Amino acid sequence: MRVESRAYARPKPNAVRRVRCAPCVAVSIFLTLVCPLAPAPARAAQSELTPLQQEIKVQTARLSSSDAEERRDAVMRLGAMRRPEASRAAAAALNDPAEIVRATAARAILALPAQEVADRLALLLGDKKEFVRREVAYALGETRDYAAYASLKLAVFYDKEASVRGAAAVAIGRIGDARAVPVLSMVLNRRLPGTGLVSRVTRAKSEENEFVRRAAAEALGRIGSREGVPALIDALNDRRAGGDVRREAARALGLIGDPAAAPALRSVLTDRDPYLSRVAFEALRRLDPATATRPAGGGS
Repeated sequence: MRVESRAYARPKPNAVRRVRCAPCVAVSIFLTLVCPLAPAPARAAQSELTPLQQEIKVQTARLSSSDAEERRDAVMRLGAMRRPEASRAAAAALNDPAEIVRATAARAILALPAQEVADRLALLLGDKKEFVRREVAYALGETRDYAAYASLKLAVFYDKEASVRGAAAVAIGRIGDARAVPVLSMVLNRRLPGTGLVSRVTRAKSEENEFVRRAAAEALGRIGSREGVPALIDALNDRRAGGDVRREAARALGLIGDPAAAPALRSVLTDRDPYLSRVAFEALRRLDPATATRPAGGGS
């Protein structure tokens, strides 16, 4: 009986081993199930991003690429979203070392408030690259807001490149504010100091670049204020001006619709430039259909 009692009290080796391993197995299972359910802060933040935010994050990271073309593509994609948060991310590219990226960024930030766009692009109108300044001027016009006018006024008067002055004139017209008419009228018919040695000595002046004058005439027509009519008539009557300038002046007078322009338009119905005669006829049909005479050479 004593032997049987001791044999009964001694635990079996396998049973002890199973008892000791059971807690380890339980802990392992618990950790396996619980750890993935306890996300790190970064993982949690990532999961909370919307698809738009994730895309902005991806494109913003590409702005740090060493490849200018990749940075430009990232800026274009941010601009195409047409969202303020995307435009604000693209604004970092306004200081990019590559001019193509800076020029692209000028349009990519247009989803921001107009005043913020004007403030950000004002400095870029002083960029050393003509291409960048020109694209910035066009971008400011796309705001359609008078907040951009002050910077464009300086550009149309003082930029040394005609392409930039012309772009600024076009942009002012797109803004469409009548307060810009006196400036555009001056640009349309102003004379600039000559650039040659003789011109500097004699203080001779030359006409403003034809592209700039045409852009100013077009802008006056867009704005549609009668205050611009005298300058447009002067340009129309200026036989030294290029044909494009005179034709654009005639077209603008028709858009404004002031009857005071009718005599000047009638005077060029027989001009040697058949395209000018045609444009003047169409303008007169707007102003005074009863007295509009079809120019020689036909037309509908």
